Amino acid sequence: MHKKELRIIIMNHLKKLTETTYKEKSVLIHKKLLQEQGIKNAQVIGITLSVFPEVETWDLIKLFWSQGKRVVVPKCEPKSRMMTFYEITSFNQIESVYMNLSEPIPHMTTKVSKEEIDYLIVPGLAYDRQGFRLGFGGGYYDRFLTDFKKPTISLAFHMQIVEKIPTDDYDVPIEKIMTENETIQCK
Repeated sequence: MHKKELRIIIMNHLKKLTETTYKEKSVLIHKKLLQEQGIKNAQVIGITLSVFPEVETWDLIKLFWSQGKRVVVPKCEPKSRMMTFYEITSFNQIESVYMNLSEPIPHMTTKVSKEEIDYLIVPGLAYDRQGFRLGFGGGYYDRFLTDFKKPTISLAFHMQIVEKIPTDDYDVPIEKIMTENETIQCK
């Protein structure tokens, strides 16, 4: 199956989630993630601002703040297809950009180098047990991960786990996937 077909299939499954089920499963994943030793030890956490039907991250970010963690979120540069992370300390420091994505406002936030990020939560649409992920098609995270040396994890609903993700040479697997049902150690 091609990436484009798989994106459509998974997105159609996810769109069937009721708001209640979506919230309940997200909370289960949050609770598990907060018990993860690497997350407990991390001072700077990289994470995206979720858009339904991704596992909800806004409440998770609030929990990180309440634990005194620094939260950094990406700003995408469409021309270069690169990402730069900025620390946010409030949701007032973000704006809505293309495709209904929320990103940091650079002049209101502090730029953070990839070396400063202790733990990176990587978004995606579908995953296999080897840690390969199907993103939304921009390739931003594959570019960012090529020389990222710290731990990576993805948060997903169990329905997003598939047998095999079609891969290209540039695809970089993530180390762990956490669903409401299990934690998959990939590497």
